[in-house]
Amino acid sequence: MTDLEIPYEKDRKGHYRFFEILPGAISYTMLLMPLLLSLIVIDIAGKPTPLSVPFILIYLLIYFVRTSVAGPIRTIAGYLTHKKHMRLDWAALLADVEIGKATDSNIERPKWHFENMARVKTFDKVYRPSDLMHAVVVATVNESREVLEPTIQAVLANSYDPKKMILVFAYEARAGEATEERVQELLSLYGHHFHHAMAVKHPANIPGEVIGKGGNVTCAGRELQKYLAEEQIDPANVVVTTLDADNRPDKQYFAAVSYLYCVAPDPLRASYQPIPMFTNNIWDAPTLMRVIAVSNNLFYFVLSQRPHLQRNFSAHAQSMQALIDMDFWSVRTIVEDGHHFWRSYFRFDGDYRVYPVFIPIYQDAVLADGYLRTMKAQFIQLRRWTYGASDVAYIADKAFWTKNKVPKWDAFGKLLRALEGHVTWATGTVLVFGAAFIPPLVQPQLYGALILPTMVSNFQRIGILFLLASVYVSLVTLPPRPARYRRHRSVLMLLQWALAPVTAIGYGATAAFYSQTRLMFGWYISKFDVTEKAVVMKSGETVTTAADPSRHKK
Repeated sequence: MTDLEIPYEKDRKGHYRFFEILPGAISYTMLLMPLLLSLIVIDIAGKPTPLSVPFILIYLLIYFVRTSVAGPIRTIAGYLTHKKHMRLDWAALLADVEIGKATDSNIERPKWHFENMARVKTFDKVYRPSDLMHAVVVATVNESREVLEPTIQAVLANSYDPKKMILVFAYEARAGEATEERVQELLSLYGHHFHHAMAVKHPANIPGEVIGKGGNVTCAGRELQKYLAEEQIDPANVVVTTLDADNRPDKQYFAAVSYLYCVAPDPLRASYQPIPMFTNNIWDAPTLMRVIAVSNNLFYFVLSQRPHLQRNFSAHAQSMQALIDMDFWSVRTIVEDGHHFWRSYFRFDGDYRVYPVFIPIYQDAVLADGYLRTMKAQFIQLRRWTYGASDVAYIADKAFWTKNKVPKWDAFGKLLRALEGHVTWATGTVLVFGAAFIPPLVQPQLYGALILPTMVSNFQRIGILFLLASVYVSLVTLPPRPARYRRHRSVLMLLQWALAPVTAIGYGATAAFYSQTRLMFGWYISKFDVTEKAVVMKSGETVTTAADPSRHKK
């Protein structure tokens, strides 16, 4: 398939509009179901009972098993795998892959490593670690030097040789001279450490592009393509990692991605997803933002244990040749990372997968200048993420209304999962914490309605016990407490979990309903709203980056 782009807003009609409306329509229906079904009375074991009671109990049982039982179990499993991978000597494993046998008997090698080396020998095309080159594309709008510089330093602090890395700053012309000067200063300071380094300015107001990261990194990707052609570097040997300005790869990240690339059956038909961990500034962020950030960390541990649900998110890696084949990222969506999975899936006729990388890329929790502005910035970030519901229409359109060779049952299953995920994002916690109170209000004279809240509270008590496993993982993955904070802040890291329902409903569900409602009415979000960033220095001083780049133009 070659037609990969999202239709222009004016061209979204018929079936496309139906599937844009569908997530919100289902979410609002689910929200109304406890009320509507409470008006219908049925007989259960000789007692008149609102139909909403079995509906709520069945829903809660499914949600309980998936979230309160399976969730913590997968969290622990993902964390343990992550911990094992962090201990591995990836450079030594790469050396084994290079020559096809173990090089040092004193190095820990998991069983799957020997299975991988044996499988590599059966490949028609073998990628050697020594042939690989990494390209790191750092996207920036108007983030301060205090945000950008630690990212470049983290890349250089990696165990991987920077002389086998290409650094690409992707910056926006609309951000003005201040951003250009900042990028050029960092380029002159750090560029010589890499095989090659360059800065690519993304022109403003390109027809057909929304204001967003997709157009920026695509512009940088095309310039990188020209450079590789000039230097006669095979794009199939280049692994591209896209980073936001605050994304700091763990020191083992590039070696681990290199390993996966070389042992994957078809590395050009895959992308490589590290675990995002929002811990760079976790001690500085306000309580509500810490809860959201840590919940996100746990979610991606869970996702690492469900390969069929793996999707691109934020920082991820992919073959340069694959990016060229699909003309890079979408320039018409504000959720270019998650959407990129579907773009790749349809470009390669379903022959595409995402491999989890259990090595993290550390990111910032939301922090702006002042509590109210931080709360606003957090909602802006989440409404951008939840706007991924726009992909439901894209999946349906490309799978069933565009000529392709994608397996229909596979595409249909993925469509249902995407739809269910966004509906649950909007309705799950609202129904869990609120639905049980509806039947007693509507039918207070019925015994089945009156005992429902008690039954639901028993579910919730058991769920709290399983939640303790997730709380444990959240605490052991925290970075050390900065000296500027006293010990009582560590206690708050535990007590903050009491606010989890507040953040899940007040931010997650609200943002999901906001995005789905806009899609229902065709009020499209056509601009990537940059999250305002504040950095707390070791001295306690706060350095702020305005969200609107026009505020920093000269």
